[in-house]
Amino acid sequence: MGEVWRARDELLGRIVAVKLLLAEADETATRRFRREAEIAARLNHPHVVALYDAGAHEGRLFLAMEFVDGGSLAGQLAVHGVLPPEQVARIAAQIATGLSTAHQQGVIHRDIKPSNLLLSTDGMAKISDFGIARIVHETSAPLTMTGQILGTSSYLAPERALGRPAGPASDVYSLGCVLYELLTGRPPFLADTAAAVVHQHVDALPTRPGELRPGLPGSFEDYLLRLLAKEPGHRPTAERVADWFTAWHTDQHAPTSGPHMAQHAAAATLSSPPRARQHARRRTTLLLGTAGAVLFGSSVLLGTTLGSQADGQPGGAGPSPTPTAPTTTPTTPTTTPGEPSSPRQTGAPTTSPTTAPPPAHRTSPTPTARPTSATPSATPTESATSPEFATTPTQPAKKKGPKRKSTAR
Repeated sequence: MGEVWRARDELLGRIVAVKLLLAEADETATRRFRREAEIAARLNHPHVVALYDAGAHEGRLFLAMEFVDGGSLAGQLAVHGVLPPEQVARIAAQIATGLSTAHQQGVIHRDIKPSNLLLSTDGMAKISDFGIARIVHETSAPLTMTGQILGTSSYLAPERALGRPAGPASDVYSLGCVLYELLTGRPPFLADTAAAVVHQHVDALPTRPGELRPGLPGSFEDYLLRLLAKEPGHRPTAERVADWFTAWHTDQHAPTSGPHMAQHAAAATLSSPPRARQHARRRTTLLLGTAGAVLFGSSVLLGTTLGSQADGQPGGAGPSPTPTAPTTTPTTPTTTPGEPSSPRQTGAPTTSPTTAPPPAHRTSPTPTARPTSATPSATPTESATSPEFATTPTQPAKKKGPKRKSTAR
């Protein structure tokens, strides 16, 4: 649990998102926060939110991350209701490419949902919030107790609902749920309680998207339902998902023959200059005031009794929902049976990432005192009603207060 602030790196003159762990966070939350930093540092990909720096500020751990200016897919849904199939295909290809890279690094996200998928104003989709991610074959002590299931009920894979370990196919299922919602305006399963939703993930078949979205191309619908297969082995890999949606977006029809396009898609996605990652610790001079804080939390903890399934506010490094002052104040891979091959085409439908940030640096802690007229803002996060859920705190009452000078170390 913690806060996400929109802040300005005074030395480099760029906007960043700073994630601060709450002072009252327990040992498990602290370990998860450190784990998130380690995972984010190993993932260098245009479709994964970049980590710039990590450290502690006044005894509180922080992460300085790439700021994504377009908000989350949850915000897109709130504004538009549904998205065009062409845009959904482009988002699917980009997120699946990022997931494929994570899976190749042994990282399972475990909480793919609209609020954790960010979209820049130039159309770049990015995965954020690896707070409950799992590392395959990890030897350290687990952070999840036996019998506990971490995730969000509306996007939870059947095998995870049955208490089995999450694998790459679990993330693919969750992505399928997100794409379903982007197309139809609702997740695949709805019920009054999270327990009922989880039961449907295991036993029920989703309504075909075309029944909720007339005119949806049949090939698109059929492939999307492959992602929602009950058995993990019947789902395509993230790499295959990226290939298929790349081909569909390019050719506007389902691929039926042609060479495997994994290497081509990856090359196209990574052809632009990679973003520099500052793995070395450095000092970042930041002014943390009262404006622009957004609370975040560790999704949902599913126990024997389940509560609300509502998806929460954008997590990770998206912008705060209200404008803030433009000063130095914080504002906020194997082919599955029957898998169609992809036709030859030129590359994944991604937008080239922006110019790589400058290399790591160290700065003197020179705080700047500038007034701000911004007001605190926040969007409610994932909520839950039963005690078996790990609940996310709500945003404190809005108030204005004096800025305090601080140096994040």
